[in-house]
Amino acid sequence: MLRKRNSYTLWALLYAFTMTSGSLAQDTSVIWVIQDTYEGQTFFDTFDFYTGSDPTNGLVTFVDEQTAFSSGLVYVTSNNQVIMHGDNTTWLPLGTNRSSVRISSQAMYNTGLFVLDLDMAPWGCGVWPAFWTLGSGTWPYNGEIDIIEGVHDNEHNQVTWHTAPGCNLTATTNFTGTIVQTDGVNDLQCNAFINDNAGCGVTEWSRASYGPYFDSQGGGVFAMKWDDNGIAVWSFYRAAVPEDIVNGLPDPSTWGEPDAELAPNSCNISQFFANHSIVFDITFCGDWAGNSYATSGCPGTCEEILTDPANFVNASWIINSLKVYKSASLSSVSSNAATAYHSQPAMWIFTAAVILGWLSLI
Repeated sequence: MLRKRNSYTLWALLYAFTMTSGSLAQDTSVIWVIQDTYEGQTFFDTFDFYTGSDPTNGLVTFVDEQTAFSSGLVYVTSNNQVIMHGDNTTWLPLGTNRSSVRISSQAMYNTGLFVLDLDMAPWGCGVWPAFWTLGSGTWPYNGEIDIIEGVHDNEHNQVTWHTAPGCNLTATTNFTGTIVQTDGVNDLQCNAFINDNAGCGVTEWSRASYGPYFDSQGGGVFAMKWDDNGIAVWSFYRAAVPEDIVNGLPDPSTWGEPDAELAPNSCNISQFFANHSIVFDITFCGDWAGNSYATSGCPGTCEEILTDPANFVNASWIINSLKVYKSASLSSVSSNAATAYHSQPAMWIFTAAVILGWLSLI
């Protein structure tokens, strides 16, 4: 009985494939196909280590690749998890910077679907991590997209865009987060030259999107979709990660409203965002974590807490994979298939003959 049903299924598949290969040419749906995978033992091979001063004025020293590996600030575990963390072993005199890492991808991207699977993102008093993309050339003229960013032990991730003047967040866009405000007014201008470079930001609604609660849930997945329709970000704690992501066939159209989205209504996406590298970093204190420290509920001052390495045991990235997908139109894919079908009938006849031959053995 089981074999009988399988033979019927194969007949149906063969019929459907041959009958629809031409008609699918009118389908204009978009699929996302893998472009780059960063994971396991080769993760760091295509990243560069940044060793300049921190542009956000953090009390940090970004170390080079050799130092990072030799001091254990970066490594890959035997089960292929990628670890990056700030120095959590060294006592420091007051006023001394703490060592950490900042890496940037050698590849640059213009649009894509970026899917980060991680078990842990850094947090803790005085800690300021970010997973972001940065445009080439003079900042901020090719844009900056902050996908994961927070300070201290906050519970809510903040997504932010920083651009040249002229790109604005559309308040009526459907997303689940809350627009960041300055003095009670929504920060709708992404202009990095005003409001102390606040940009236009959205705070995620879920308290499982950042900090200790995110980590206690086993981490999860962050996804950023960037195309001509805008730039949108979703986050999923571990138990809520969609199956299509797990299976490597992501379909953002099924994920519901994003947590944050920059729509093209008031921002020309291709004009303000170009040639982006992927960046991970962990800094300390600085313009955000330092300036917000007094109201964070953390003890002492940011400079004081920086001296004790025990305060940074949670300042770690634990990454399973980062995958970058590119969009492909099913119309072009099916058009190619139809061309192959009509131009190579012998191949289809051969395929049908093989299947029919196999069926005769069932």
